[in-house]
Amino acid sequence: MLENEYKILGVSPDCTDEELENSYREKKAVLEEDRFLDGEEGNQAASRLTELNAAYEEVKSQRAQNAKVNEAGLFSAVDESIKAGDYKKAQEILDSFDSRPAEWHYMQSVVFYKKNWINESKKQLEIAKEMDPDNEKYKKTYERMMEKLKTNSGANGQNKDEWNKSGNAQGGQAYRSGYQDGAPQMGGDSCLDFCCRMALCNLCLNCMCNCR
Repeated sequence: MLENEYKILGVSPDCTDEELENSYREKKAVLEEDRFLDGEEGNQAASRLTELNAAYEEVKSQRAQNAKVNEAGLFSAVDESIKAGDYKKAQEILDSFDSRPAEWHYMQSVVFYKKNWINESKKQLEIAKEMDPDNEKYKKTYERMMEKLKTNSGANGQNKDEWNKSGNAQGGQAYRSGYQDGAPQMGGDSCLDFCCRMALCNLCLNCMCNCR
């Protein structure tokens, strides 16, 4: 548990990383100055400084190892949630991470992909690749994603062309067929023709009546 090392550093084992850093820096600054004192006092400060640095390295190493173990467990939990189709839980676990290494961005990419958020998924996968460029899993996953996007883009383009050549053209022709040249329309010249015909009929009737 490194209780003695934590005691040397002046913090408890359950302290935060920030509290650990602050305490270490304060003690180190004092001891670095005191080690230049004359006599035994300076020697003791130098010895304590060496002890302080060793304790700090031990604690930091253990904390880093524990963090990796915790992250591995959390990543396993994210993976299980994804396999179960519980993407909300997977996202909640990802949000609980204190740090975001390359694997975090990879898992976030998977969650986004499962939600069909393709652009966001692609961005997260690119971050993972940038952080860990030698990771074969990230590279192969990215290659498969780009190939699928390319295939889907080609299919969508073909469908669009077919729509333009057939559906849209037929729709346009059908739309225009109801309005052929010379077809009767409401309003405009047709109304004027109707009024003239009615006036002519009235005139003829009046002449016939006057002849009698």
